[in-house]
Amino acid sequence: MVSLKATFISETALLIQNSNKDFLDAHNEARASVGVGPMTWDDKLATDALNYAKKRINDCAMEHSMGPYSENIAGGIASTTAVEGVNLWVEEKKFYDYKSNSCVGGECRHYTQVIWRDTKYVGCARVYCKTGGIFIICDYDPPGNNDGERPY
Repeated sequence: MVSLKATFISETALLIQNSNKDFLDAHNEARASVGVGPMTWDDKLATDALNYAKKRINDCAMEHSMGPYSENIAGGIASTTAVEGVNLWVEEKKFYDYKSNSCVGGECRHYTQVIWRDTKYVGCARVYCKTGGIFIICDYDPPGNNDGERPY
């Protein structure tokens, strides 16, 4: 019985650390750091993200949904939190060169989507995969990363 209680507490702690607010706050912190206004959580985007994430449960494949929204996806070990997932994208900031509006030395388009000034809504999902990992997805509306435009 003790181990069941420990498991329950552990799962509860993970749920608390992976709330909609956690996803949203991590995005808005990155946006504030470059002077971009906050996004709002959108339940429809979150539902769409979850529906796609459920399709990745068997393989945890890093494949985009090809849906109508911009999206970021990430994978990690089972303990990867919502904030850590968003921070994987935000860490790409070091590769974004504002002057040339391009990625230099690495991928940065996940980061530019997080901070895209015209994107107002976000919805995310995080699921455990049968492979033992985690799949994280966030959908964004209106979509960002429009060619030739700066994110802010």
